[in-house]
Amino acid sequence: MVGALHGIRVLDLTRVLAGPLCTMILGDLGAEVIKLEAPGGSDDTRDWGPPFQNGISAYYLCANRNKKSLTINLKSPKGLEIIKKLVMTSDVVIHNFKTGTMERLGLGYDRLSQWNPQLVYCSITGFGETGPYKHLAGYDYIIQAMCGLMSITGSQDSGPQKVGIAITDILTGLYACNGIQAALIERQKSNVGQKIDMALFDSGISALVNIASNYLMTEKLPRLLGNLHANIVPYQTFDTKNGKMVIAVGNDRQFEKLCKVLELNSLATDQRFKTNAERIENQGELIPLLQNKLNGKPTEYWMEECNKNGIPCGPINDLKMVFEDPQVKEREMLCRVKHPTAGEVKLVGSPLKLSKTPVQVNLHPPAPGEHTEDLLVALGYSADEIAALIEQKIV
Repeated sequence: MVGALHGIRVLDLTRVLAGPLCTMILGDLGAEVIKLEAPGGSDDTRDWGPPFQNGISAYYLCANRNKKSLTINLKSPKGLEIIKKLVMTSDVVIHNFKTGTMERLGLGYDRLSQWNPQLVYCSITGFGETGPYKHLAGYDYIIQAMCGLMSITGSQDSGPQKVGIAITDILTGLYACNGIQAALIERQKSNVGQKIDMALFDSGISALVNIASNYLMTEKLPRLLGNLHANIVPYQTFDTKNGKMVIAVGNDRQFEKLCKVLELNSLATDQRFKTNAERIENQGELIPLLQNKLNGKPTEYWMEECNKNGIPCGPINDLKMVFEDPQVKEREMLCRVKHPTAGEVKLVGSPLKLSKTPVQVNLHPPAPGEHTEDLLVALGYSADEIAALIEQKIV
C-alpha cells in the first residue's frame, strides 16, 4: 500500500529536530525522503545521549524513520554534481543551515530553482532570512525565552520556565510540513515551485494564541499562572486524597455539574461564581472551597464521578502510565521497528490516521550513508565511479 505522498521526493539537509521532524512526517505520509549528511554522519543527535541502544541514540531515533541516508561532501565539485542530479529529480529541498550558508555552498534557492523550476524549497532557521536577527543561531531554549513563551510558563514561585520539550522546534516542523504540502498543491496549478522561509521565532510567537490576543486587546502583561488558565475558572490541577488531577471546566453548565458532584450546589447559584467572568474575578475565594472537598476522596473516585457527569478531567500520568494506557495501545501510538544495529526499537507512533493511505513505517532510522550506493546507482553512476567517489571521500 502506497502513502498519500507517494511519488514525492524530498532532499533533507536538516539535522537535530525541527527539520528532521518535518521530513519524517513527509516520509510517514509516503514521500521518498533522502537524508543528506557529511561523510560519517553530521546530524548532532546521533551523539546526543545517553540513552543509547547498541550505540544508537534515542534522540536520533525519534525523528528519522522512513528515510534513506546519503552521505556527501557538499563542498566538493563532484559532490555538487551529485546534488544537482538529485535536485533535478526531486520535488522538495529542505534545510536548516544558518541564513546564508546554502548560498555560500552554491545551493541557494535562486540556483536550485534554475536547475528545477518546479522545486519547493524550504528554509528553517532560528529567526528567518530577513530582519536584524537573521544571522543568529536558533536554539529552542533561546527562542522560548525571546518569543514570550517563558514569560507565561511557570508560577510566581518558580519564575519563568521553558516547556518540557523543544516546543518551537516541533511547531516549526509542523508548520513547515503544512507549508510544503500547500506549495505542492499550488504547484499543480502553476507548474512552478516556490521558497518557504520558516523561523522558530515566528512559530513560537504564533503559539501564544489567546494569550497574545489578550495582550493585544488590553496591553496588559499576563502574569505567570502555573497550572491555572488565563480565561477559564476552574481549569487547573487539584490535589486529591492520594494524588493530583486536572479538572477543566469549559462552561457554566459544566460548573453546575461539578458543584453537584462535590455536593456544593449552592456555589452554582452564588453570584460570585455563577458565570465564568465572575469566577475569574473571584477565583481566590472559589478555589479553596473546591479544593477542600477534593481533598476528601482519591483521584480514582473523582475521575469516575466527573466522567459520569460529563466534566472534563484527567489524571497526571507519567510516561510509564502513558505507554501502558489502553487508549495509547488502541491508537497505535507505540510502534516497534527492527533496526540492523540497535535491534528492535520502540518509537512513538504517528498521530496521522488516514483511512485510505494509512501511515506505515517502512524504513528504520538509517545509519550514515546506508543507502548511498543504491541512490548513486539510480542516478546512473557505475560501480567504478562510486568506488572512486568513496575513495576520494566525496561520498
